[in-house]
Amino acid sequence: MPVGSPPLALYVHFPWCVKKCPYCDFNSYAVRAQEGADGSSQVPERAYVEALIRDLEAQAPRGLGRALISVFLGGGTPSLFSPEAIGRVLEAARGTFGLAQDAEVTLEANPGTIERGRFAEYRAAGVNRVSLGAQSFDAGVLAALGRIHSPEDTCRAAEELHAAGLKNFNLDLMYALPGQDARAAVVDIERALALEPAHLSHYQLTLEPGTVFAAQPPPRLPSEDESAEMLAPCVERLAAAGFEQYETSAYARPGRAARHNLNYWTFGDYLGAGAGAHGKVTEAARARILRTVQTREPRRYMAAPVESLAVKPVEPHELPFEFMLNALRLTSGFERVLFDSRTGLKWSEVAPIVERLESRGLMYREGSRWAATPLGARFLNDLLVRFLPAERERGASSPVAIRRPATDAGLLSTD
Repeated sequence: MPVGSPPLALYVHFPWCVKKCPYCDFNSYAVRAQEGADGSSQVPERAYVEALIRDLEAQAPRGLGRALISVFLGGGTPSLFSPEAIGRVLEAARGTFGLAQDAEVTLEANPGTIERGRFAEYRAAGVNRVSLGAQSFDAGVLAALGRIHSPEDTCRAAEELHAAGLKNFNLDLMYALPGQDARAAVVDIERALALEPAHLSHYQLTLEPGTVFAAQPPPRLPSEDESAEMLAPCVERLAAAGFEQYETSAYARPGRAARHNLNYWTFGDYLGAGAGAHGKVTEAARARILRTVQTREPRRYMAAPVESLAVKPVEPHELPFEFMLNALRLTSGFERVLFDSRTGLKWSEVAPIVERLESRGLMYREGSRWAATPLGARFLNDLLVRFLPAERERGASSPVAIRRPATDAGLLSTD
């Protein structure tokens, strides 16, 4: 099992939004559902921040003296919380764990939920990167997606980010949207590039189980073939603008890849604080990897954030799949030594599977580095299945089934 501790990051979850989007399966709740007797619709800022601080302090021993390389304030909509509240959370993280000198601190925000001038205040509170949920620049599509902002709101937010000195920002953008074709998808890319982001997350709309869209899909959704066709010109346009695709759905200017995301994909450690937050921590002294999860319901979390943390060891036979689920999202793949050091397993545990996938043209090797081929990346879910414990027990000689192109569905989401 692991002999050393990987880098440590922190994810903090803020579970409220102004409105729950019909495609969203994250642990989020409309603010209106939290109305008090006086009819107010404000997030319970003070109580939730106090709960977060208690949560962080209780998880201090899991940090094992490692300073945080990144903090991701996600949601929900963290920008519904004041800069003062965000500053308190970051100060608690700094005091409890310490922040690396160059730590990346990302705040998720939705256009239309930020008061003018607030980005400068978030920067003063310690935020140095923002992820802005643009999704599309077509007003009709935004309405179909249930978004509360307009394309103009996104443009104004980007202008304020530049004015506040927060030039390292990400734009979330979706494709395969209702009524969208390849031309319209590229137009969205063009409008996003005009705002000069440092990073762009570009992912396909998927109908996640339990969402409104899963029960009642929007009309005029592109087919799988149409979705695949519209992706290629988008990737070409991003490459022409100097954006490198470094992960399944992530594109960045040189030096602007999201460090927090890279820590996920390289199977680093991260603490999860907040309602429904997940964590993964290596206990080198006891040679094991732990998964943690907090209670999902915000009121229960605020009542007892410390006692509600569930901790479960990851069984060794589950580690190959867990590692590959992350590492194979990277376009450059991973060094073989990373598998050994992050899982504590021998390469022989997966060598027969990897070699079989190589013979099928789904993985390739450059020196000691392994990665998915373009075909393997397109059918990534089918490739990953081969590393599940039951599949490994069947042996690497069984055929590799190819069904449909992989999407972000069912995989870890970040920006």
